[in-house]
Amino acid sequence: MSTMPTASSYLIEIATTDFETTRLAVQGGAHRIELCASLSEGGVTPSYGTIRHCRETFSVSLYPIIRPRGGDFLYNDQEFAIIQQDVLLCKSLQCDGVVIGLLQANGHIDWQRSAKLIELAYPMGVTFHRAFDRCLEPEQALEQLIDIGCERILTSGQQPTAPEGVDLIARLQQQANDRIVIMPGSGVRPDNVAALALQTGCVEFHSSLRTLVKSNMQFVHPAFANSAESYQNPAIDPQKVGQLIEALASLSKA
Repeated sequence: MSTMPTASSYLIEIATTDFETTRLAVQGGAHRIELCASLSEGGVTPSYGTIRHCRETFSVSLYPIIRPRGGDFLYNDQEFAIIQQDVLLCKSLQCDGVVIGLLQANGHIDWQRSAKLIELAYPMGVTFHRAFDRCLEPEQALEQLIDIGCERILTSGQQPTAPEGVDLIARLQQQANDRIVIMPGSGVRPDNVAALALQTGCVEFHSSLRTLVKSNMQFVHPAFANSAESYQNPAIDPQKVGQLIEALASLSKA
């Protein structure tokens, strides 16, 4: 008979977009940070300065995303060279891991290049991100990622959000059988994370909890007064992070 995971078994990863949102996520109790830039584009590689300052400031597990641009996950040789250099950079800064995702033009995961990155990253861990949700034959892709030593898969079950893809996530979790971590992400919120845990059996969850706060700028140029980009900044509510953790902790008490 399977047993309900304890509160300490669950892990919350928060996707952050800069130093300040990382600080807020850590304040809220995040167990791991997926450090990105430009989350509005799905996340691209953060700057050297951002990675280094976050690493030096926070002891929480830190996984920068390694993605040289927005758009698709089909990379040419020059882009792959950039990806390799960024993986080495993160290793030199003593990050705990990196987040990658590469596809072939035919829709299958690019397991050969991914294997090279996993080898290059060692001893860091490697998460394969939601490029997985755009691949053909996810069950086959899961086995390939296990074979090459990938640590976890971030997935919404090949749907726009994890609640919509819950059936596939549950099947992947069963197939994984503790050989790789299946981490639901996209649309994960305090009001649905417990249900996702019960429906899938997963114990790691990914959320961005993105919001905006008003800029502290005193001068507002009238031509840009209605520009959210000019006078609002990315933010995370630390209480929401805590609520995610509390929602999962409540399961072990039920």
